[in-house]
Amino acid sequence: MKTIQFREAIQQAMSEEMRKDESVYLMGEEVAEYNGAYKASKGMLDEFGPERVIDTPISELGFSGIAIGSAMIGNRPIVEYMTFNFALVGIDQIINNAAKLRQMSGGQFNIPIVFRGPTGSAGQLGATHSQAFESWFANCPGLKVVVPSNPYDAKGLLKSAIRDNDPVIFMESEQMYGDKGEVPEEEYTIPIGVADIKREGTDVTIVSFGKIIKEAYKAADQLEKENISCEIIDLRTVKPLDYETILKSVKKTNRLVILEEAWPFGNVSTEITYHVQMHAFDYLDAPIIKINTADTPAPYSPELLKEWLPNSDDVVKAVKKVLYK
Repeated sequence: MKTIQFREAIQQAMSEEMRKDESVYLMGEEVAEYNGAYKASKGMLDEFGPERVIDTPISELGFSGIAIGSAMIGNRPIVEYMTFNFALVGIDQIINNAAKLRQMSGGQFNIPIVFRGPTGSAGQLGATHSQAFESWFANCPGLKVVVPSNPYDAKGLLKSAIRDNDPVIFMESEQMYGDKGEVPEEEYTIPIGVADIKREGTDVTIVSFGKIIKEAYKAADQLEKENISCEIIDLRTVKPLDYETILKSVKKTNRLVILEEAWPFGNVSTEITYHVQMHAFDYLDAPIIKINTADTPAPYSPELLKEWLPNSDDVVKAVKKVLYK
């Protein structure tokens, strides 16, 4: 095992898959000459050349469509968005072409493509650069949605996403690119659609994903001092969702708290809440609590931003509430 940064795990995954398969290539704004906006493609232009590491114009709709057409004829493009906020400019191509062409062609066209980049808040970036779109894309049949929270998962899941024959939305975070973690030096992949129990516990299940899961870890450490045992599940994949792992944990702990960096209406935690009450209602000893951002655009003020985002104190309060403490 070697300790590397999140951005290095992304770079390794892309480079390893490009060495194995000449149909894999990377395109996006500043991915080549500048080594990526967050240096996640550092050195790749030097190794693979400008035909496989391609700087694009500032036109998400245009280069997303080009990549989808390329996938239709047998290539495996990786499209990097500087942020998924900018993907809104190209969302017509993602939703109406990438996600639907396999069905509309009667299976004649697979679309093996990865759309990747950062999601969610990253500090003082303002309302139009701080949005989480996981549930938006997960709402569309034909798309898989992956949101890793650490370098190990990021590398293994990205390799699986690149090899997948269907479009995958791969969502990262500006605030995680410098995170460090142990990653095997040998070949490995992580299957899409399988959650991971990051911490075993007996009193309450906490489900989360992406960078906000760090707040769950902080809360669990604090609660452990009060003899409260938290089981933490990292979804890793939002679509398809690993319901089985969640249900099994809830049937053990009898309580559920869901932590998600997203607006509260119609999100991933809403779907989990519905599914658990449908299939494990008799096991619940307390109502499910979901923790989300405030139902407003993200503020710019750092003090307001702290209030807008969920944090470990919110998790501690929610856990104690479901435990009636």
